[in-house]
Amino acid sequence: MKDVSKKETGQIAKAKPVKMPPANKKASAKSAAPDLKSKSQRNANRVSKAKDAIKGVKKKYLKSEICKVTFRLPREAAPAAERVTIVGDFNQWDLSESEMKRMRNGDFQLTIELSCNREYRFKYLIDSNKWENDWCADKYTPNPFGGDDSVVVI
Repeated sequence: MKDVSKKETGQIAKAKPVKMPPANKKASAKSAAPDLKSKSQRNANRVSKAKDAIKGVKKKYLKSEICKVTFRLPREAAPAAERVTIVGDFNQWDLSESEMKRMRNGDFQLTIELSCNREYRFKYLIDSNKWENDWCADKYTPNPFGGDDSVVVI
């Protein structure tokens, strides 16, 4: 007698039960839209942290009409710099008044208190011979020398 498989005879073999992983209780409780939103929020948070890593201007508004503004020039903008000053409307474009401090990571930083409801034009002066704009300024305005100045809006 010939040995015939179930497939050849048309019989259907019983399927073995498949063990499924336990359902995610959070996922079942929420719809797909909130999951997408939370993923979107996580991505936005990552982008925000990345921007903070290179952000040149950080503002802290005080209760009075004053804002503490921290200017930061990343080391990538001036890798071999010995000295960086910030020059602008807030110090009457004095080339030596506002020297920035070199941080451990090589960035240069300075915090200045500025009056609110104003725009201030500024630039970084690297080693007294190279001008650099802030890479993340609020905006840029043409200057009379054919270039642009960074602007911080308070």
